[in-house]
Amino acid sequence: MDDYPVKVGSMLFTMVDPHRGHEVAYNRWYERDHFYAGCLIGPWLFAGGRWVATRPLKDLRFPADSPFADPLDAGSYLSIYWVHEGHEGEHFAWATKQVRWLYGNGRGFDERTHAHTALYSLIARHDRDADGVPLELALDHGYDGLGVVVVEPSAGVTRDELVARLSAEAVPALFEGDRGSGVALGSTWRVMPMGGQSEDAPPAPMALGTDGGSPERVVQLLFLEGDPASSWGQIRAYADRVDAGRAGRVTFAAPFLATVVGTDTYTDQLW
Repeated sequence: MDDYPVKVGSMLFTMVDPHRGHEVAYNRWYERDHFYAGCLIGPWLFAGGRWVATRPLKDLRFPADSPFADPLDAGSYLSIYWVHEGHEGEHFAWATKQVRWLYGNGRGFDERTHAHTALYSLIARHDRDADGVPLELALDHGYDGLGVVVVEPSAGVTRDELVARLSAEAVPALFEGDRGSGVALGSTWRVMPMGGQSEDAPPAPMALGTDGGSPERVVQLLFLEGDPASSWGQIRAYADRVDAGRAGRVTFAAPFLATVVGTDTYTDQLW
């Protein structure tokens, strides 16, 4: 397989709820302005995607108590962005200034609440197919859904040990079954300091939700083909396998649908 020079190195993960009664306005503001002006026009950010959790999908989340989402059904919309490997500092320095400029010029949206927003760095890729969709193209490929799984290491287990155990013992089972549905592609990420490379970056102009739990946690993105609900038994079985392995425990698992760009689809199905 050719080793192309464009590489995802980190991501912005932002899970948000519009306030009730502002669902359509929020959706339009985000995809018609903020998705581009707050992220995609910035240096070294090369892809983005938006996902939505309808009420039936929120009801599939587990476990009941999670440090990642409080309450568990917080976070109706999820936006994910890829930042090029090795250039995170430049992008996030730009983003810190850009969000303040946007809010200072009346281009924010106050009728929303962040459930969890953080930066994550890529540490592992998980491919179903020997020559399938590269992770770099995953946000543009048109996957039907996304599963988010958060795992914290058990006491005495390092994050590197956890990732090695997950990759060897649990992840392969995700790709079993019919090729036409289920998990097609996965990735594992570790948390980064907000502001990219600097612990001293100024605070964001809004609260960013939960801290997500242990700083040693990993976040896994599972790109899904078909209805996310139809894959959820597979992902529950994966979580059971993780917990049974005793290297870590699942602290959040949630399915999402891809948004239908340019429409208000699903804005009436959040609650």
